[in-house]
Amino acid sequence: MHLLIIHQAFVSPNEAGGTRHYEFARRMVAQGHRVTIVASDLSYLTGGKTVKGRGLVTAEEMDGVRVLRAYTYPSLHKSFAWRVVSFLCFMATSVLAGLQAGRADVVMGTSPPIFQAVSAWFVAFLRHKPFLLEVRDLWPEFAVDMGVLRNPLIIALARRLERFLYARARRIAVNSPAYREYLDEVGVPAKKVVLIPNGVDPKMFDPEADGRAFREELSLDGKFVVMYAGALGLANDIPTILRAAELLQVDERVRFVLVGDGKERSNLERFVRERGLTNVVFAGPRPKVEMAQVLAASDVCVATLRDIPMFRTTYPNKVFDYMAAGRPTILGIDGVIRKVVEAAGAGVFVPPGDHRCLAEAVRLLASNPDRAREMGQRGREYVAKNFHRDTHAEMFVGLVEGLAWGA
Repeated sequence: MHLLIIHQAFVSPNEAGGTRHYEFARRMVAQGHRVTIVASDLSYLTGGKTVKGRGLVTAEEMDGVRVLRAYTYPSLHKSFAWRVVSFLCFMATSVLAGLQAGRADVVMGTSPPIFQAVSAWFVAFLRHKPFLLEVRDLWPEFAVDMGVLRNPLIIALARRLERFLYARARRIAVNSPAYREYLDEVGVPAKKVVLIPNGVDPKMFDPEADGRAFREELSLDGKFVVMYAGALGLANDIPTILRAAELLQVDERVRFVLVGDGKERSNLERFVRERGLTNVVFAGPRPKVEMAQVLAASDVCVATLRDIPMFRTTYPNKVFDYMAAGRPTILGIDGVIRKVVEAAGAGVFVPPGDHRCLAEAVRLLASNPDRAREMGQRGREYVAKNFHRDTHAEMFVGLVEGLAWGA
């Protein structure tokens, strides 16, 4: 069987970001299937080039997975309008790459950005093959809630495009249980929707590791390290973390480490300079293969999102990585992911956007290292049992096989 995935923000283990699709693809290849992934030639996180080459499509192979890098106009981080230009460029070039990929049994598109899902549907239509749509975030609802989309006409058109894709997908895979409820509310038949949640491969992390090399690199020896690992974008509410750091400036034990990159990084670094914060370190983006060592250097990890209703529906990848690494999570996100962390007893919830509560949670765990370690251990045990990547990969392979073979 040959699966074609069109995914602009695809990440390999040698890049920074979530590797869910790489891990699924690698497991499919191990079972004798073929997988081709059409991805951007730009990093979604940094906006920089990921491959060398001047053509519209550049081919490479990763552990048996064929990756076709389609040219994308380098304007991801300029402005919202230029970001859309970049998306539209990939939408066009990914169709060309998808047609070059050869005969496929199933074509999968993943959203957001929603434009690449249009490419996948079009390739599936031309090939007369099943179209599988994966919903990783609810677009355009997230953009509307954040105030990024405000024009009523554009919002109406975006929702019409969303419904168009829902109607034409043979199956819709979602990574959060709350998305099933949303799809039900907009009239998508329940039998069409499959939940394959975000998760983690616990084998990638050693909870007993101490991250010594990373600590030495950033002069963190002897410090209580509070780590955020992920995108530095508008949605991620990093200013709340920085304001908590400002409150803890007098505590010489504590260091806040931000691992990642994104459109807001320069603004965040300016905030730190202007406030004279000496307890905040920007470590830059790190590839997935280094994340075990990076998270091992932390004493506690933090996850935040802006306080908008739609973010209560998400299962952020970073939280599952934190738990697999055996580190407690300070969670500034309400909703379904809060239920996971609290069911596991793996961390402390703080109201989204409340920097004072976040700072108090840091003080609490810094003063109770045994309690913090117990939370981390419980978190690892919980994700290994309930959110193991192997289990999700089996579900994914079964879904694709069913589509390919007419189920």
